[in-house]
Amino acid sequence: MNTTINADAAELAKFSELAHHWWDAEGEMHALHKINPLRLGWINGLCPLAGLNVLDVGCGGGILTDSLARAGATATGIDLSTKVLRVAQLHALDAQTQNVQYREISAEALAAEQPGSFDAVTCMEMLEHVPDPASVVRACATLVKPGGWVFFSTINRNPKSFVMAIVGAEYVLNMVPRGTHEYAKLLRPSELAGFCRQAGLTVSHSKGLSYNPFTQRFWLNADTSVNYMLAAQKTA
Repeated sequence: MNTTINADAAELAKFSELAHHWWDAEGEMHALHKINPLRLGWINGLCPLAGLNVLDVGCGGGILTDSLARAGATATGIDLSTKVLRVAQLHALDAQTQNVQYREISAEALAAEQPGSFDAVTCMEMLEHVPDPASVVRACATLVKPGGWVFFSTINRNPKSFVMAIVGAEYVLNMVPRGTHEYAKLLRPSELAGFCRQAGLTVSHSKGLSYNPFTQRFWLNADTSVNYMLAAQKTA
């Protein structure tokens, strides 16, 4: 497997600059905090987490990783930003979260080191930030055990998503920092599903995420036209 670092230096710098905001639930990462319970509930409903060994790829400051551990999993978060990993580690210490650890390593490098080691792998809001998303999908497939689950979330690529996820979310509603997403890097569900099939994963479930700016409420539904999640299993 190619273990070349699959990362964009500008993207890493962008998120490193936001490191100190990661656990401010009312700050620049507030949207991640609001959608985290929805994502965790969906994951746990398909793959009960208690007692599982779970990997969170592109974990950032550990919002999901910490929740995976609190749901009963032994959770490992990996990222390539030193600053955000320090934030994640400090939060785990401060919150006294058990059974969670963080490593500065790429998904590809960990896949070469620990193939088939995890019962489930999550990769949320990460594929649209790397040069080669298919490589990350392959690494996730390598890391999970046969029969195990892999969960992805990203943003669709179409005119609606450009208006809502980039113009609306970044420049009108200020839900995420401006410049967070590049339209050309967004992934259609069919493209992501294709990467999964090529990696030996079978996509079995999808879910959309919608937002009402007037009520400031998020909810899950079947509409994958903007934000969406896919759940796949590795062929046993």
